[in-house]
Amino acid sequence: MLPVQNRVRRAASSLPREEGSALVEFAIALPLLVVFIVGIYDFSGAFNQKQKIEQAAQDGAIIAGAQPMSDIASTTADPESLRPVVRTVFNSLAHSGVLPNAGASCSPPPPIPTPPTPPALVWTYTISGCPDDLVITIDRGGVIPVTGLPMVALGTTVQVSYPYHWRFGSAIQLLFPGPNGYGAPVPVTEQATVHNQN
Repeated sequence: MLPVQNRVRRAASSLPREEGSALVEFAIALPLLVVFIVGIYDFSGAFNQKQKIEQAAQDGAIIAGAQPMSDIASTTADPESLRPVVRTVFNSLAHSGVLPNAGASCSPPPPIPTPPTPPALVWTYTISGCPDDLVITIDRGGVIPVTGLPMVALGTTVQVSYPYHWRFGSAIQLLFPGPNGYGAPVPVTEQATVHNQN
C-alpha cells in the first residue's frame, strides 16, 4: 500500500508544476495569438479598402469614358469634363467609408490638378486633408488594343491612390519594442480603363 501512497503523493506534488507550466505557456502564447488575430483583422481591412478603391476607380472610368473630349483639346489646366470624374471617385470613397474626414477638412473638388505635359492627356488631382492625400490620375489618351484585330481604340484610364494605415504595427510593437517603423502607411493604388465613347 505504500507504493500507491507514494504515487498519489508524487501525482499531487506534480500538480502545481503542471499548472505553473500551463500558465507560462499561456503567457508566451497570448502575445503571439493577439498578433495573429490583429494581423487577420488588419489584412482583411487592407483587402476591403483595396476593393473599395478599385470600385471607385471603375466608377470614375465609366463616367470619364462617357465625357466629351472637346474641352481637353487645348490641354487646359482643369477641363470641365473631368470634374464629374473626380467627384464620382470622391463620393464613392466617402460613401464606402475609405475617407473618414469626408465633408469636414476633406472636401470634394474642384481641387487644382497638375496640368498635363503636351502631348500627354494625363491630369493628376490631389485632394488633401482626408486625412491623407487622395490622388486621382485621369489619362484620356490611353491606347487599348482590340483583341484579334490589328487596330487600337482610345480609352480612358482612371487611377486612384490612397494610403492604408496598418494597425498590425501596434501589436508587433508590443512584442518587439523598438523604433516606430512598424505599420507605416502603404499606398493602395488601383486603376480601371474603359473605351472612350465620345
